Amino acid sequence: MVARKKYCVAGHTFSLLADEEVLKRLKLDNYAPFETEVGDDIFSVELVGFFETSGRETLYVSSPEPGEQRIDLYSIDGGYLFEMAPEGNMEVSAWLKCDPAFTSAQLRTVGKFRNFAVNNAMMLMYAFRTAKSGTLEMHASVTVKDGKGYLFLAKSGTGKSTHSRMWLENIPGTHLLNDDNPVVRFIDGKTIVYGTPWSGKTPCYKNEEYPVGAFVRINRAPRNSISRMSLPEAFASVSSSSSGLRAIKGMGDGLFETISRIVQDVPCYLLDCLPDREAALVCCSKVTEGNG
Repeated sequence: MVARKKYCVAGHTFSLLADEEVLKRLKLDNYAPFETEVGDDIFSVELVGFFETSGRETLYVSSPEPGEQRIDLYSIDGGYLFEMAPEGNMEVSAWLKCDPAFTSAQLRTVGKFRNFAVNNAMMLMYAFRTAKSGTLEMHASVTVKDGKGYLFLAKSGTGKSTHSRMWLENIPGTHLLNDDNPVVRFIDGKTIVYGTPWSGKTPCYKNEEYPVGAFVRINRAPRNSISRMSLPEAFASVSSSSSGLRAIKGMGDGLFETISRIVQDVPCYLLDCLPDREAALVCCSKVTEGNG
């Protein structure tokens, strides 16, 4: 018997479908704060045993760093196919087949990585389905202070989480909203950041939302200094940390429009820094100016 779990993240509702016993065995604690029984789904993902693919053409082949996930994308007859593996040097263990509009998908898994597959399938469908809806799924760490969210952006391993930790340890009244995959929406002229069920290696799954105070691009340097970016620099910075494929028709335009509005609404900074307490103090002092 097929069962359904329904979730709402940043105002967008979606569902996971699977055999009732399979759904019970899945470890979905990270989704618990986002469970709902109301709302129309923008997409659904169904766990299945097998599906056919044909007419496959390569759209994107990832080049993951050691320890990073592998996610490749193909066009197929009637939609798209994702192939996924927990690490780049591992065999493919999950296949996600979806329609052209990213409203419906089937997920097939093998081996012991079913939870990995479910999380990635939901994240991918969410990012691609909402790209035209003023929504960004981002690669960032988010710390909250005085009711505003501050997003720290950087390449993997550069120090987003470390900088968040420096805020938490040294700046009173702060807390972590999400450590890897928050969602940002531009709604009614305001930029809002939301917690999600996806937070990388840090278990932080909070169904909370806050106005965005600033975006901060972190760059390792021998000293601590911070400066505000120009609009073109801000656009490039936010864009490089946003999920989605610009090559897919309509998706690139949607992302472009959302990012353009966001960087005109919210200040973006470049923080050259060491991974230390002073960097957090320098950053906090600048980005919270006038926000007290």
